[in-house]
Amino acid sequence: MTDEAQQPLEGTLVVDLTRYLPGAFASRELQRLGARVVRVEAPDGDPMRRTAAAWDDALRRGKESVVCDLKRDAAFARALCARADVVLEGFRPGVAERLGIGPADVPPRVVYCSITGFGHESRHVGRVGHDLNYLGWAGALGDTAPDAPPVQVADLAAGALGAVVEVLGALLRRERTGQGARLVVSMTHGSHDLVAHRLGGDPLPRLLTGGLACYSTYTTADGRFLTLAALEPVFFVRACELLERPDLAARQYEAEQDGLRHELAASFVRRSLDEWLRLFDDEEVCVGPVATLAEAHADLGPWPDPPADVPLGAHTDAWRNEVAG
Repeated sequence: MTDEAQQPLEGTLVVDLTRYLPGAFASRELQRLGARVVRVEAPDGDPMRRTAAAWDDALRRGKESVVCDLKRDAAFARALCARADVVLEGFRPGVAERLGIGPADVPPRVVYCSITGFGHESRHVGRVGHDLNYLGWAGALGDTAPDAPPVQVADLAAGALGAVVEVLGALLRRERTGQGARLVVSMTHGSHDLVAHRLGGDPLPRLLTGGLACYSTYTTADGRFLTLAALEPVFFVRACELLERPDLAARQYEAEQDGLRHELAASFVRRSLDEWLRLFDDEEVCVGPVATLAEAHADLGPWPDPPADVPLGAHTDAWRNEVAG
């Protein structure tokens, strides 16, 4: 949550030319920091309006919507970008340039950020893909495949938040120099950065991806799940005491983890999730629930009411008049 009284990007105009999740999330985060966001959409809208309406609604609220057929009216989009402080685009490399809305088509003071699958220099430059593909290429799925990740790490962390970090840094530099920037974010390279530290080897195989019994998820008596993340011995010792199995504490980092995991599973399945949470509530044991989205929202909220929804193209005429004036 950002203090409404401290909106560091107030007065900053972001033109979002992207489609789908990464760009929409990035511009939502810039909006949350105070930026004014104009979302440029095709005449039939961003594809997420149809394929993931709830996501689109959450990421679209409060943004201005301008309809523009980029193939037929790139001049309008280019005029919008000329007014911007930040431009976000997510086309395959070379497409924005062909449309006449590439980095060379905007003033030098603009921070122009391309969110790409593989960057502009990789041998995969022209390859199509989505989050799961990028994570696979990045080596991030090796421990857990064939299970899919529970959140779109490449889209949201490597792509969207990676772009936000680069944009904020470029805006800070512009304050000092007056010069914009040409930024390229690769979701695959960014995802690899999140796991590359493991190239030197894990203390134990798959340390934080299912290898350690003290860092795992367990089933409770009512069929719910509980997380145990007691990496520090002091936390694991106390957890074992509360499980009435203090003998397990000394086995925390033994080479063979399956036996310890079996013993812990047998203990956790004896009580319901609520019973365990009550027992552990005031204890320093690194234990928590696998909450449903509704439970998490109720617990972590309330969030501020979102701004009113904005129909597709609601701001098109106003911006056409603005750039024509």
